[in-house]
Amino acid sequence: MSDYCHTKTYPLRYTDFDFKDELAPSAYLALAQESACGSADELGFGYDALKPQGLGFIVVSTYCELLRPVTLGDEVTVETWPLPPRHVIFERDYRLRNGRGEPVAVMASRWCLVDLKTFSLLQPSALKETHEHCPYRAEQTVSPQWKIPKLNGEGREALRLKVTNGLCDHYLHANNARYAQFFFDCFSMEELSARAVRSFAINYVKQAKEGCELVFSRKDFDGYSVCEADCEGLIAQFRVDFL
Repeated sequence: MSDYCHTKTYPLRYTDFDFKDELAPSAYLALAQESACGSADELGFGYDALKPQGLGFIVVSTYCELLRPVTLGDEVTVETWPLPPRHVIFERDYRLRNGRGEPVAVMASRWCLVDLKTFSLLQPSALKETHEHCPYRAEQTVSPQWKIPKLNGEGREALRLKVTNGLCDHYLHANNARYAQFFFDCFSMEELSARAVRSFAINYVKQAKEGCELVFSRKDFDGYSVCEADCEGLIAQFRVDFL
């Protein structure tokens, strides 16, 4: 295995921060997405390279573990690399540091390669030489528990919203980074001020297209909460663990 690592420092904007002047959960996902796309471009399987072939990557799970707050005025350096794929799952890990070089978060994501006409899942061999020569790296920054318990109708409604064009990406569904904002909006400022977030995970089950009305349900457990987004079936799952 290689020691490949894509590294880039990102200046942060006021809009990346929440009401506590801390980097918002959606900003962590946006930074990971930006870094993953930059790495994919570098390795030859980015959006521009795959689109003419009718192929694309979609994220199916994201996990973020927060180590210390990122505060207003700081910057973040993101390191990322692809792990060896397993069957139809492509994994990628991330390490984030602040402007002083201190670790602020570790992240992991799982992706699937799809045929853009049918959205059927494809094996790594569909990438041909790009897969064969990819410098996969075995190091993991974190070992997420990807399975999130289902609520089975037991959660209480916490939020309802309609997917509009401004929430959608070039695959014409709600962008994955938006879901962090959706799910954390299921909590009040008072609740989020009282407890620090240790980690959160999102599983993306189905695409939410423009016009879809998302209904969010929430159930609290000892030390963590689970939320679900539904629109004529389960769209996404969320778990947040608190300190």
